[in-house]
Amino acid sequence: MGEAQSIEGHRSAREREGWVTGRLVLFCLASTVITVVAGLVQVSFGEYSMTFLEAWQAVFEPSVIFNLHAWSAFLFGTDLPEMSTASIVVWTLRMPRVFVAIIAGATLAISGAIFQAVTRNELASPFVLGVSSGAGFAVLATLVVFSGLTPFLPLIAALGGTAAFVTVYSIAWKGGTSPVRLVLAGVVVNMVFQSLQQGLFFFADDLGVVQTAIAWLTGSLTGTGWEEVRIAVLPAAVAIAIALAGARQLNVLMLGESTARSLGMRVERVRFSLSAVAIVAASAAIAVAGIVSFFGLVVPHIVRNTVGGDYRRLMVGCLFAGPALMVSADVGARLALGGAQMPVGVVTGLIGGPYFLYLMRKQQSMGEL
Repeated sequence: MGEAQSIEGHRSAREREGWVTGRLVLFCLASTVITVVAGLVQVSFGEYSMTFLEAWQAVFEPSVIFNLHAWSAFLFGTDLPEMSTASIVVWTLRMPRVFVAIIAGATLAISGAIFQAVTRNELASPFVLGVSSGAGFAVLATLVVFSGLTPFLPLIAALGGTAAFVTVYSIAWKGGTSPVRLVLAGVVVNMVFQSLQQGLFFFADDLGVVQTAIAWLTGSLTGTGWEEVRIAVLPAAVAIAIALAGARQLNVLMLGESTARSLGMRVERVRFSLSAVAIVAASAAIAVAGIVSFFGLVVPHIVRNTVGGDYRRLMVGCLFAGPALMVSADVGARLALGGAQMPVGVVTGLIGGPYFLYLMRKQQSMGEL
């Protein structure tokens, strides 16, 4: 009995050593450093004038970081404790934007990685497969027409994303799917939902709502606060935890359907279960950050080219690289035009669009229609 346990323990240790590599650890550390540095730059700018040193001191103020009353106010909306002016500005106005960027970056990256595995298509992402536009339409309808349902935005976005993904998969299904059919179906569904989004503006009679909706459609973190963090953090945490736990299943799916079935996997059940996780992850980001185009396509490729294709490494890498790239992109979007703030979705679109075309050109075979 003891010998069997010892053998099992050695086997588990070998498996852990097999995927937890030095390159993965360095990659995660580098991503963390980029996130922290970009976050510190982000909180140093705003309408309230303060030096870099004052802003950074407010970020690391022990009376805030270790104050349970303060975190209760941030996460549950209770009354704020007594704080300095700099701490109030940094922690109530600027830090939430960084946290929303971290949540959105991690969830979109992991969602894109899952979609690329379940479809076995390296061009797949929430944006390309129409999930973003479906979730976007549902959220936009809530903002413009059913504003009383705002607290349920992640659920509403998930329903819209699910409807879009099921539609894409149904259109692409022809005794199976292929990369080309999935991408073409995603393009069609994207166009339909974008037309519906534009049609919703005829029902909006408040100019402020229209401006907010336009900024949201381009993917913007401007004006985000602790309310957005509270909306997204729980579904994001659940989706990320399940995605990390499902990394082994994603590795098996990448071997092909026949191999996966021979190993005892119920392929369709696993595929749609993990797709549901990817939709929830993407919807959590879309509900608070808007439609950040191509992010879920680019990040998994960067991580895969750096740490390898094992989904245990890929998921962990996306969890760290997504926030680093999103916070950095948001800093670039904020500082690129001086006083004016560019939506972060514009930055990711300018990078992701050409990268998508590069991937299409790189593909030797895209599959039969």
